[in-house]
Amino acid sequence: VPIANQVLLAPLAGIGNWFVRLQAKRHGAGLAISEMVSSFALHYRNERTLRDLLRIHPDEHPVSLQLFGHDPEVMRSGAAIAAEAGADLIDINMGCPVPKVRKTGAGAQLLRDPELALELARAAGEGSGLPVTVKLRSGVEVGDTSGFDLALRLAEEAGVAALAFHPRAATKGHKGQPDYALTRRLSEAVAVPVIVSGGLADAPAARRAYEESGADAVMIARGSLGNPWVFEELTGRRLAPPPREEVVAELLWVIDRAEEHLGPERAGRYLRKFYPWYTARLEAPPAVVDELQRSADLARARQ
Repeated sequence: VPIANQVLLAPLAGIGNWFVRLQAKRHGAGLAISEMVSSFALHYRNERTLRDLLRIHPDEHPVSLQLFGHDPEVMRSGAAIAAEAGADLIDINMGCPVPKVRKTGAGAQLLRDPELALELARAAGEGSGLPVTVKLRSGVEVGDTSGFDLALRLAEEAGVAALAFHPRAATKGHKGQPDYALTRRLSEAVAVPVIVSGGLADAPAARRAYEESGADAVMIARGSLGNPWVFEELTGRRLAPPPREEVVAELLWVIDRAEEHLGPERAGRYLRKFYPWYTARLEAPPAVVDELQRSADLARARQ
């Protein structure tokens, strides 16, 4: 699957739907990965999952759908359904640190069961017929390199097409300095592309991580929230921050797409987490921010 450049949108739990991915692509991301989708929900044809999380816009290709789960047969089935929906790549989440995900045996918990992790990667490829990538942490606990060890095996034994590596322990969440030197060790040890993730809050941080890690690409997560222009910065399309008018226009675009995706009532609630990212850029008065957070009326949000 050809990727236009080395700047990717990371899977963003509860956020990375089709229009967020499309927004990243509009601003220059070479690839966007979906928020994580339950392989069980796909296997059992959960209506809301199929309707909301498998929607792909024709302009966002290539697109990767990220799956999570702990059962190889269910993963095989879920990957097949994702491929039918139009995915170009399948990504498997082996890095989520959230306890409710880990306690099912999925996410970062798979670092403690490498044989199962390898089976899941193989099953996803067999079910989908697509290239499979894996996103994983360096380990579960601080000082643990189980994720690094698993990454080597995924590349050598499971035939994954690329590895997205977040060099922080799962128990650290988003705290602490990522170990980009460990990412460099991985990049030098495997033949597949390595994508560095973690700690990329802005364009300078992404450039620094790219240089220090020796990775093939960078994967922007929180640094893209309310800042799709970061993709333009990193691909050389933008040298200065966007003016206020452009920020407002982008927020209105997001509001329109959310209404298109979810309908006015659901979109009004959903957008409450988006407003602070844009109002902070606009230096909006607290009263305006509070009103946007309370209001589920999209017309008032546009005023």
